[in-house]
Amino acid sequence: MKPTIAIIIPCRNEEGYIYNCINSILNSNYPKDKYDIYVCDGLSDDRTRTIIDELSLNHKNVHLIDNIKRTTPYALNLDIKIILGAHAEIAHDFLENNTLLLNEHLDAQCVGGIIDNVYEDRNSMIIGMAMSSSFGVGNAHFRTGNKEGYVDTVAFGAYRSGVFDKVGYFDEDLTRNQDDEFNYRLIKNGMKIYLSSKIKSKYFVRGTFTKLIKQYYQYGYWKVYVNKKHSTITTIRQLIPFLFLSFVFLLAFQLIDCFFMGLISPFINTISVIILALYFILGFYFAFKKTGINKDVFLVFYTFLLLHLGYGYGYFSGLIDFIIFNKTPKSSSTLLTR
Repeated sequence: MKPTIAIIIPCRNEEGYIYNCINSILNSNYPKDKYDIYVCDGLSDDRTRTIIDELSLNHKNVHLIDNIKRTTPYALNLDIKIILGAHAEIAHDFLENNTLLLNEHLDAQCVGGIIDNVYEDRNSMIIGMAMSSSFGVGNAHFRTGNKEGYVDTVAFGAYRSGVFDKVGYFDEDLTRNQDDEFNYRLIKNGMKIYLSSKIKSKYFVRGTFTKLIKQYYQYGYWKVYVNKKHSTITTIRQLIPFLFLSFVFLLAFQLIDCFFMGLISPFINTISVIILALYFILGFYFAFKKTGINKDVFLVFYTFLLLHLGYGYGYFSGLIDFIIFNKTPKSSSTLLTR
């Protein structure tokens, strides 16, 4: 017998995407009486709710739930099994392969797959290429597709129901990083997450460069809040953008010193130039891997900079607010940027 599945879709004002997202699930090869779709809507004021209501009239397994707090973790905690984004569409065998992988890997409490980016315009294509590069996002393997096996996090994860009795639910204090924080607790409790290329979904990349840097600022900012809650650094890769930003600040000071003070030794200046040159070499190398030889390589490199500096500055702001001044998150940081 096939297991039953609850699919959770947090959303707000997604009239351009929610129909295709739900329809991709309804068109899957999994028996319709074995899954329910719960769209947790943050009181949308566009046509999102109308679209969901129309779908629910013809499909009894489609349910609209009011997310009165309008936050992602609150939506996820209303009911949990498989987490899906409103900007995503799943492959025909997505549900089937999730259940098969859970049966094949009995030591895994969560499984997930690879995200294939779908681009809506040139900007989203550039952003998507940068976000699917290991230079842009490090070892986020569900974006880069560079690994099959056990990982520290996945997107659109499928969780065994007993997991939540053991580690709790998604932290409703978090506007960002709630899935990473939950997966950290899962692994901390001796459980495993398995990533497989057999599980496929599409994600419609949207946004502008301005929204992108705000988004990654929030990722960095909230990561510090998560670290403070757990009294530890949850992943090493989160430090790299902050260290890069610190290096940029140091380099700026060195330039001022060279012109006005002469306090820093030529050796240190030389090392700094070498490090900066190495960043540019690697950045353009990975940009070329994504674009080939054309003008887009400069925009992809520019996007790398936005990712790293946005995240690094957010992390820096989080250190100031949460560690030095022991503040609670700023109200502006709870506004989603997508």
